[in-house]
Amino acid sequence: MHVDVMLTPKPLQQMGAAARQIEHAGFDGILFTEAGRTAYLSAAAAAIAAPALELSTGVAVAFPRSPMVTAQSAWELHEATEGKFRLGLGTQVRTHVMRRYGTDFDPPGPRIRDYIQAVKACFAGFRGEALDHHGPYYELTWLNRQWSPGPIGFDDPKVDVAAVNPWMLRMAGEVADGVHVHPIGEPGYLARHVLPNVAIGAEAGERDVADVAIIVPVNLIVGDTEAERAADRELLRGMLSFYGSTPNYAFIWDDAGYEGTTARIREHQKAGDVLGMAAQITDDHLATFCTESSWDDLAHTLVDKYRGLATRLVFYNAAMGRPETMHERLERFGEVARRIGVLTEPPQP
Repeated sequence: MHVDVMLTPKPLQQMGAAARQIEHAGFDGILFTEAGRTAYLSAAAAAIAAPALELSTGVAVAFPRSPMVTAQSAWELHEATEGKFRLGLGTQVRTHVMRRYGTDFDPPGPRIRDYIQAVKACFAGFRGEALDHHGPYYELTWLNRQWSPGPIGFDDPKVDVAAVNPWMLRMAGEVADGVHVHPIGEPGYLARHVLPNVAIGAEAGERDVADVAIIVPVNLIVGDTEAERAADRELLRGMLSFYGSTPNYAFIWDDAGYEGTTARIREHQKAGDVLGMAAQITDDHLATFCTESSWDDLAHTLVDKYRGLATRLVFYNAAMGRPETMHERLERFGEVARRIGVLTEPPQP
């Protein structure tokens, strides 16, 4: 089981030092989210500074970039990391795509399915095959040698997709190389929805489901004192309430036994009451959607909780907190990551 740390992109001048620190701490890689800053540029800076790390976008917004532009970025990053880059893509939501990026969105599921296949067609084109993708939303038919980055000495980058609902999970199993599970994807949701639907999709695509990575962010409440744990609890109450305000995710709360959570959060959101939103996340919510542990027990706790459910764990909030304690915090989480690697290492023949 691989362990990455989620990192929000920083000014590019800071990325090299951050990547070296994460590499030294013992993580397998970095997953770059994308918000105000782009994931690709941060990944490039990290690739140069810390070449041993596996890097991925988690996730980069697909539709504002053409499949060719995305494929070229992924190809160059895969080359720079010596074959250790994963391209993670997502649809974002309609308001962002149409009103912030000014591009088409509907229908998001079929559109990103076509997008993934178009990106993979570009990869084949870079290796010298004829570019010949004819999809319902993207048509790519022209690539001569002058405009191709050319072949590289590694297999094509893996293409992962963010998926929440059953249709998207089945689509991911059919055409993608991995699934980015949502940060409120607790183990029950993985067992009830993610694994069965990915398996259905893999069967439809005549693929081995074992070839589809399940990439799971984990929300961590960790510490040997109540004060340490309290800081993580409050951070994660805010984060869970933010994600919990999205109507499309309401079924995850409901299935876990917390019916009406989204509706209650949205009442406070509409009133601009951020503290009231966070207050809707109870200790019971935290117990279900987060992992709480001492430092010494965390590796065993995570392995026991996610063995058989996750291919890669992403420490969601490991790189969050007070700047003055960040170095020590990352070092301790890196030690946990190394322990998980040892605990889940396949037995030697």
